[in-house]
Amino acid sequence: MSRGPDAATLLERRLRIAAEAVGVTIVITASDWTRWASATFNGAKHRLTVTSEDGGFATWLATLSEAELPLRGHLVADVAVARVAAGVADLDVLTVEKR
Repeated sequence: MSRGPDAATLLERRLRIAAEAVGVTIVITASDWTRWASATFNGAKHRLTVTSEDGGFATWLATLSEAELPLRGHLVADVAVARVAAGVADLDVLTVEKR
């Protein structure tokens, strides 16, 4: 029996939905993740490269760290825009598993 999509897939979908909600179309051109754990939490560190030709892309990126990004079975603990250049952005996202 399948458990459903993993956190990386859910995160990509949620980012697209969040962008579309403000009229921005994004394309995720690269996505990778590594397992992460602390003494009390398990999760993953995600690195995504996102592109857009829409004029609102920079505004969307500026508000992304405060955005609600609900994921089934996971919490988005942190979102950081690591790099932005000419319609391309690298995002670092930390997700943790809900218990």
